[in-house]
Amino acid sequence: MTYDLFIGDRLFSSWSMRGWLMLEKFGLPYRSNMIGLYSGTMAEDMKPLAPARLVPALRLPDGTAVGESLAMAETLAELHPEAGLWPEDPAARATARWLCAEMVAGFGALRGQCPMQLKQCWQGFVPSSETRTDLARIETLWAHARDVSGADTGRLFGRYSLADVFYTPVAARIIGYGLPVSDASREYCLELLSDGPVRQWRAMGLTVEYDPFPYPMDLQSEPWPIGDTSQAKAVNGTTSINDTCPYSGKAITAVLELDGQRWGFCNSFCRDKTVADPGAWPKFTEMTRAVNDS
Repeated sequence: MTYDLFIGDRLFSSWSMRGWLMLEKFGLPYRSNMIGLYSGTMAEDMKPLAPARLVPALRLPDGTAVGESLAMAETLAELHPEAGLWPEDPAARATARWLCAEMVAGFGALRGQCPMQLKQCWQGFVPSSETRTDLARIETLWAHARDVSGADTGRLFGRYSLADVFYTPVAARIIGYGLPVSDASREYCLELLSDGPVRQWRAMGLTVEYDPFPYPMDLQSEPWPIGDTSQAKAVNGTTSINDTCPYSGKAITAVLELDGQRWGFCNSFCRDKTVADPGAWPKFTEMTRAVNDS
């Protein structure tokens, strides 16, 4: 049983991130299919999923198309009760559903003024009063979730759930625009963004160059606060320490250099996502550690 997930550009599509996380984080099998949000091909790319018209969208193994993130979440939770997408406790589960539904329907000022971008952190951004109202509401909901679950820190309901999935792009906005929230809320945002799959999502997004960059701002920026600044770089040739790609096991066609050593991959995408954030990829880390410790 493999799902087909249709997503947009990773650096900017907050809804696509939600769709991907609800499959990736809960170990559900899927294939990613890219939709051209910025290339002008979106309408044509979405035709096989009609009447779905936005990303993310999901095609079930039987061919059924499911649009809208919340419908996808409920469908997957119904088909995979063992995966634990919602909290087990009934009160916590009801509260998590409430938080996700309000995320889908609300916070228009935050979404409008602060489009998600995962490349950098803007300095000196001034949120509107309406955006500040949205932020206050979000913090109220997070505090209520913790009252219900008893989780003082970390994930909202103790164990990772769809509530954390739905609020990860909110965390990206809070961190990416330096928005004013409590220290506890900022810590929760950084925890969500530090998660391995989220770092991988961002790294894959950084393989694409944009000119012009969507959602530019006349502000100074500082580096993304998760992960060290990458010292890896793409290089020419196919000579590498390893004989096969650490992800696919296929032959080497693209190479990066890190700390004076050359490592190979089966294609430029595998290489470039690793260049973007080497520490986000356990298979790469394990390979380099095994060689360097031997």
